Amino acid sequence: MDTKSVDLKQFLNEKGYRLTPQREAILNVIISNKGKHLCSEEIYEIVKEQHVGIGVATVYRALPLLEKMGFISTIYLDDGCVRYEFNSDEGQHNHHHLICVSCGEVEEVQDDLLESLEEQVRKNNRFIIKNHSVKFYGYCSKCNLTCNISSKSNVWKVKL
Repeated sequence: MDTKSVDLKQFLNEKGYRLTPQREAILNVIISNKGKHLCSEEIYEIVKEQHVGIGVATVYRALPLLEKMGFISTIYLDDGCVRYEFNSDEGQHNHHHLICVSCGEVEEVQDDLLESLEEQVRKNNRFIIKNHSVKFYGYCSKCNLTCNISSKSNVWKVKL
């Protein structure tokens, strides 16, 4: 068991939970697939390759617990699935997502683009923002090239 697992085990024990091999395997799948935004079914398919006896119900029960503990976040990318990603640093804002409306590709934007807006909201409304979520919809670089999409307008032409 590595240092991260020991920290996770200690943290869960302090909260009254145990670090079972199944929970550790589920978290490791999410960590090792960083940036892929896996849904519960995809997590189950990957984790059962390593732990044949694990059931889908175990995955469904573990995900909300890992989220409650702050290890993972739930994200909604408007594709009908609840997706999960690892929280690498507690207290850090979630990143933003670029979602291609043509092919469905999801790209992460690590920059926190809203710091000045958050400061303005804090000052004007006396509101402490814990986090925010931003999704940009448009065309990825591959679809942009394929469809000859102009970034300066909403008009695009399909190459034949």
